[in-house]
Amino acid sequence: MTDPISDLLTRLRNAAAVKHWEVTAPYSKLKEAVVKILVAEGYLEQYERAAEGGDLVMTLKQVDGTAAIKVIRRVSTPGRRVYVKRSKLPRVVNDYGIAIVSTSQGLMTNREARKKSLGGEIICEVA
Repeated sequence: MTDPISDLLTRLRNAAAVKHWEVTAPYSKLKEAVVKILVAEGYLEQYERAAEGGDLVMTLKQVDGTAAIKVIRRVSTPGRRVYVKRSKLPRVVNDYGIAIVSTSQGLMTNREARKKSLGGEIICEVA
């Protein structure tokens, strides 16, 4: 697999589309950091690392029987990295959504990066 983050986002997108509320994905530190942000921002209920095999088990958050994740898309890919300055950080759906940004201080949302005056690589956008 050449892009594990895209695989994670696709698993979440597909599960939301067919209303499967529990999703598993292979574990990595980067995936866990992305999932922590999604839990903190209210797009996922919870996550845990399964003892056997080391998979991430995530529970999607439901709002009136539908998933809280409406749109989730990868911005920066292995073949096309997208870096932005602090002044060019995106506003996703007029700041109702989030962009996950990889900065020198770790992964964070576009709002946090804007407050800390940091730019970086845009990993994905979620609304």
